[in-house]
Amino acid sequence: MKPMILIAMLGIATPALAQDDDPGGVLNPQDTGLGRVMRNVDEGVLDMTTCATGYYITKSGRHALARKLFEACAAAGYTGAMTWMSQLDNNGLGGEYDPDAAADWDRRAANAGDPVGKFNYGLDLLRGHGVAQDTARGRAYVDQAARDGLDIAQRLKGAGYDLDEVTPDADNWKYAPLF
Repeated sequence: MKPMILIAMLGIATPALAQDDDPGGVLNPQDTGLGRVMRNVDEGVLDMTTCATGYYITKSGRHALARKLFEACAAAGYTGAMTWMSQLDNNGLGGEYDPDAAADWDRRAANAGDPVGKFNYGLDLLRGHGVAQDTARGRAYVDQAARDGLDIAQRLKGAGYDLDEVTPDADNWKYAPLF
């Protein structure tokens, strides 16, 4: 009976003594959570779920990390990521305050057909914030967003394009003319 116990013990110990044929592999890789999301970004695996996670990342205050994710997703054509990049640039989150870059992100989202991008770019044009002021073009973009069913665009249009309808007065300093 003793030889059988010895054989059984060797059988149990053998896997622990074996050499790994794939030293580059990952044992039990993280398949959920922030670590997984950012690994997807680093590996260029950009899907809607990965890109949408940027919302939670920026809301948790990790703006530089959110910026990395949104930049990759925007480059892959996700318009929601473009509008978030605008929000980050327009508020100096995870980078410098840059109204020109913010307006450019809005323009890109608008030109890709995103209703929020159309509305935001319309606001940029109406205000002359980050782009030369052009009231007629601004209204046209807002009108497109309203036709797309965006409630806030319909509200602005219904208020005769009065920007106070959609902008908190706490932000008036930001949109005031510089000269």
